[in-house]
Amino acid sequence: MNVMNRRTALKQLFIVAGGLVIASSCTQGGKGTSIVLENIKLSAADESLIGDLVEAIIPKTDSPGAKELNLHLFVMKMLDDCHSPEDQQAFLAGLKLVKKAELKTDSERLAYLNGLEKDVFYEILKKRTIQGYLNSEYVMKNKLVYELVPGRYNGAVKVNA
Repeated sequence: MNVMNRRTALKQLFIVAGGLVIASSCTQGGKGTSIVLENIKLSAADESLIGDLVEAIIPKTDSPGAKELNLHLFVMKMLDDCHSPEDQQAFLAGLKLVKKAELKTDSERLAYLNGLEKDVFYEILKKRTIQGYLNSEYVMKNKLVYELVPGRYNGAVKVNA
């Protein structure tokens, strides 16, 4: 007669439970986005397309481009968290139109986006891309000169009274 003790049963139960947790986190299979979005549904292909679009707005030159700075993730998260459901739906509709246009190069994407200047999709994309760029670590450390308040002390300044 085989008798299992309680410690062995609990240990095996925790191993199985841990395996289920790990397996469930791996079931996305690359179909979803690399960040968690609660209000909108985007695929990995949508994420890649948004990355290409933000790269068309801020291309890589001697400084990193928008995709290298992960601004597409910033745009997606801001859209998910900070925009109304109407704006989210308008953005997703605009994204579908861009997908149908099948744009291959950054210049084609930029020309297409410039044609959408008054569209909600383009306004959100451009606004959040620029906001993300200006608040990125790269820009804050390398492009903006910041001095702590109250600034430099210069004791040799004449004061006119």
